[in-house]
Amino acid sequence: MTDNDTHDSTDDAQSTPATDGGVATAGQAHADTDYLGSEVNLLKPSTPFMRDHLRIIWTGFAAWALIVFGPVTATFLAPDVMTTTMPVVGFPLHYFLVAIGAPGGALVLAFWYARKRDELDAKYGITHGGDDA
Repeated sequence: MTDNDTHDSTDDAQSTPATDGGVATAGQAHADTDYLGSEVNLLKPSTPFMRDHLRIIWTGFAAWALIVFGPVTATFLAPDVMTTTMPVVGFPLHYFLVAIGAPGGALVLAFWYARKRDELDAKYGITHGGDDA
């Protein structure tokens, strides 16, 4: 097995190793990157834009899973608390959370994602629109 940690003086200082094209180099400016045309790898994003976008997607996914499966799991774990009738509406708590909380949470997540994606597009200079002429 060869030792890859040493630097031989016989190496040409001008040569750089060829990459497989899957990862953006540290010196690459994001203005030169085609963010919409790059290949997506969920485990190893190739651009800073994709890393930031996947962070937003995974955060939204975790929030969605909590909103959707939280009341069901809480009803399984604590049925006495979750099946008590709410004094204001008169429905059991688990029913209210699933019937009102899940759709409301989905709307909030949709607005949250749209805002975060607009901020991300502005950060990386991505515009959406045709010619105004």
